[in-house]
Amino acid sequence: MNRLPALRRAAGREWGPLFTAVRQRLAARGVRALALTLTAVALTAVIQVTQNQAWGYGPVRILGAVRAEDPLPLALLRTPLSLFVPALDLPVWGALAQILLVFGVAEVCLGRWRTLAVAYGATLAGTLYARIGVALGPGAFLGLPASDAQVVDTGPSAAVVGLAVYVCHQRRAWFTGALVVVAMVVEVLVKDNLAGREHLAAIAAVLVVCGVREWRGRRRGSQDSGEAVRTRGPAAAGPGPGRRR
Repeated sequence: MNRLPALRRAAGREWGPLFTAVRQRLAARGVRALALTLTAVALTAVIQVTQNQAWGYGPVRILGAVRAEDPLPLALLRTPLSLFVPALDLPVWGALAQILLVFGVAEVCLGRWRTLAVAYGATLAGTLYARIGVALGPGAFLGLPASDAQVVDTGPSAAVVGLAVYVCHQRRAWFTGALVVVAMVVEVLVKDNLAGREHLAAIAAVLVVCGVREWRGRRRGSQDSGEAVRTRGPAAAGPGPGRRR
């Protein structure tokens, strides 16, 4: 029985700041705070319906399917739309639920443009890793078989994973962030495929960004503290020994 209050306190420390930020922002702006998220959900649903039609499969693949064998300029042009192209072999409702939850929380906590930047960066990291891995070959560390060059990238899942890790770092939800990372590692260990490895590449890229932001924040804090000490120094020293009031 004594464990229940402890669990509540732990949950409050883990998710309390995140829940408070989401609630306050939604109360202040309403559905406008989720404009990007709702657009992403609608676009993903439309693309899913389109690519399952005989007339729509080809155009979706031409505009939004990224493979490691594609020329890099073409892949970069397709990458923004590829964020919203769900995998054909997975239930689309899972992808839509993930986008609604993770994009929604990220948009409220980070803002629209930073959410989009992190999502794009995570997806791009997975796409570039696939090219590097195929170039290294299956015998090298982090290498991939040549057949993976023809596999379409992960779609919105890499963006979702990257955003989840980024938001957890920003809101200091360390346990949840670690859980996401461990889940992606287990995914690769259980089923080692291109999608799982692209998820890890997305996480690695986001962790690098988080590390740089943390370092810059600490450095700025140290500089501000040093400046404050220098500013207060003469005043704090008081009148010199030879001075009289």
